[in-house]
Amino acid sequence: MTNCIEIKGLVKEYKTFALGPIDLTVPGGSILGLIGENGAGKTTLIKSMLGITRPSAGEVSLLGTEPDRAKEDIGVVMDDCFFSEYLRVKDVGSVLSRVYKGWDRALFRDYLDKFGLTGAKNIKELSRGMRMKLSLAAALAHRPKLLLLDEATAGLDPVMRDEILDEFLAFVSDEDHAVLISSHITSDLEKVADYIAYLHQGKLLMCDEKDRLLENYGRLACTKADLDQVDRGYVVAARRSQYSAEALIRRRDDFKRTYPRLTVEPVTLDELMVFIVKGEKA
Repeated sequence: MTNCIEIKGLVKEYKTFALGPIDLTVPGGSILGLIGENGAGKTTLIKSMLGITRPSAGEVSLLGTEPDRAKEDIGVVMDDCFFSEYLRVKDVGSVLSRVYKGWDRALFRDYLDKFGLTGAKNIKELSRGMRMKLSLAAALAHRPKLLLLDEATAGLDPVMRDEILDEFLAFVSDEDHAVLISSHITSDLEKVADYIAYLHQGKLLMCDEKDRLLENYGRLACTKADLDQVDRGYVVAARRSQYSAEALIRRRDDFKRTYPRLTVEPVTLDELMVFIVKGEKA
C-alpha cells in the first residue's frame, strides 16, 4: 500500500501564528480526520499542502509527487464555495471541463441529481449547504485519487451528511485513493475515519488510528479524593469541581484492572479535545 500523503517537517509561520513542524502520513485506501478548535491551523495545513500558501519549511508529497504535479488527481473542497456566485450551477461543469483533462460531464450531472441541485439556478441563490454539495460534486467529477476537504459536511442535514460519508467510504475502497477531511462534526469522523490527527495551536498533539485512540483513552468520573489516589501516569488531564472530579485516562483497560472499583467510560473525540484543551494537565 502506497502513501497518498507524506508531510515531513512542514512549518508555516505568520506574525501571530505558527503551524508545525508537522509530520503526517496518509496511506492509500484510508480516511484521515483532522480535528482541532477554530484557529488551530487546519485550513492553513491544507492550503500549505496544496501550495496555496507557501510553507516556511518542510516537504509535501501528494500521490508520490510534488503538489503542483498532482493537481489533476486532487479534488478540493474548502470551507467556502470558490465559484463565482453569478454562475449557474450547470455552468460550473463547462468551466471545469477546460481545467481538468479527466472531467466527466455525465458523472457531474449524476452528482447534481444525487445532491438535489438544479442546474439552472445561480450559485448566489444556493444555501451554504447546497454550495457545499456543489463543491463536492465538482471535486468528485474529475475522478481524483485524493480528496482534501475542509469542513466539507458543514451545513448539511444529517441524512445528506450520511450519504456524503458513504461516498467517501466508497471512494477509498480503491487503495490508490485517500481522503483528508477536517471537520468540527467529530461524530462524522468517528463513523468513517481510519486515522485522527489532532491540531492545537498549530501543533500536532496526536495522530493515530482512530480505533486505537478511542480504545486507549477513557473518561473517569469520581470523587476528588479518588482522583488524588490515582497514579499520575494514567491521567492525561483532569477537571475538578467542589465535590467531584473527572479525568481523561490513558491505557484504559490497564487502568480498569488496576482500579476495578472506579468507573471509566469510553471517550468521544469531542471529549478528547475538550479534556486536552481545557483540562488541568496531570
